[in-house]
Amino acid sequence: MSDEHKQWSEPTDGKRTGFGKFKKLPLPYDIFMESEGIPVFRELGVRDIRDLPLMPWKRIGGKGTYIQLYGTEGKWGCYAVEVPPAGALHPEKHMFEKIYLVVEGRGSTEVWLEGDEKKKHVFEWQPGSIFSIPMNAWHRVVNATNSSALLQAGTTGPVVVNALQNIEAVFNNPFVFRDRFSNAEDFYKEKDEVEPDPVRGLAMRRTNFIADSVNCHLPLDNRRSPGWRRIEPMMTNNTLYYWIGQHEGGRYSTAHAHTSAAILFCLKGKGYTFTWPEHLGPTPWKDGNADQVRRLDYVPGGMITAAPGGARWYHQHFSASKEPLRLTAWFGPHNPGRDPGAPGTKHIDYTAMSIPEGGTSIPYWMEDPFVRKEYERVLAAEATTSRMEPSLYETPAEYKDFKYKVTFG
Repeated sequence: MSDEHKQWSEPTDGKRTGFGKFKKLPLPYDIFMESEGIPVFRELGVRDIRDLPLMPWKRIGGKGTYIQLYGTEGKWGCYAVEVPPAGALHPEKHMFEKIYLVVEGRGSTEVWLEGDEKKKHVFEWQPGSIFSIPMNAWHRVVNATNSSALLQAGTTGPVVVNALQNIEAVFNNPFVFRDRFSNAEDFYKEKDEVEPDPVRGLAMRRTNFIADSVNCHLPLDNRRSPGWRRIEPMMTNNTLYYWIGQHEGGRYSTAHAHTSAAILFCLKGKGYTFTWPEHLGPTPWKDGNADQVRRLDYVPGGMITAAPGGARWYHQHFSASKEPLRLTAWFGPHNPGRDPGAPGTKHIDYTAMSIPEGGTSIPYWMEDPFVRKEYERVLAAEATTSRMEPSLYETPAEYKDFKYKVTFG
């Protein structure tokens, strides 16, 4: 009798049932990625996605690789795709959300609804452009130059594929989402108006297209580092959540902890990130746990997972050059306000609030001394200086007697 059809029997002599230890099975989306015939990259991150191998992609056209960084499994999907010179990807539609970030190249995209081929939206893009494809809308990406174009895509594909477990239903579904797409001429016209987002009151733009995320204006935020700037674009009524933020040159963010989902892409400057499990506390080097801290350096085109494990992880991002470090962080459909809890449950902006305030952000005066020392070493090697004022590392009078205690949210 095969292993798949062994007869089950109840445990005897007070023993418990089951194997106890077992291997995690691939999800339907994992199986789907493997069936596509292109590489699947799984790691903490990569210095530059241009370094990843790309293989011919029959379904989409061009060449590509799936990128499933640790902590995003089952939550949202990512891939890089190369559009051939003066060529185009195959037209496609699908029952999941997608946003594109242009890493290099220039071209255009056509978007239309089933049955409305004569009413195509056509817009042009360049390096740094970000745009959204409405749910189940037909689209085709066209390269306008004689050089290859490279685009990074983020999707809610894993959520949909794992739920439906039927690829035909995902890629050949006739439903038209007219509430997410319209024939309005300005649908892909960039909109600059800033408003507070309805959940946390942070700066938000309702726009389906950003021409230049590398240089676009970012409102002052100040929650991550002195001079920190940030915007949340809201595109095509997506649940796929992301933001664009920037640390000034010579400055770095406070470490903060949350669960996995967030992936950071470097848009400008050069940087590195430390990440470690929350249970190690705010001073892992001082406490002898340096071997459990992960570090990744990156340049524009690089990316890193903020929390590679299932539990909460600290992560801290450093501007490592004279120019500002601009990042875009993608979370899939796991944005604030969709956290577990009954409707109306009170939450706090815990990643921006310090540990003494009840949040998870480690204030500079509480951080491990190694952090500041290493940052100054890195900047010296880059022939630049730190702009971290000494006063940031002084303990405020009201917290002189504060004692850190490990807590888990």
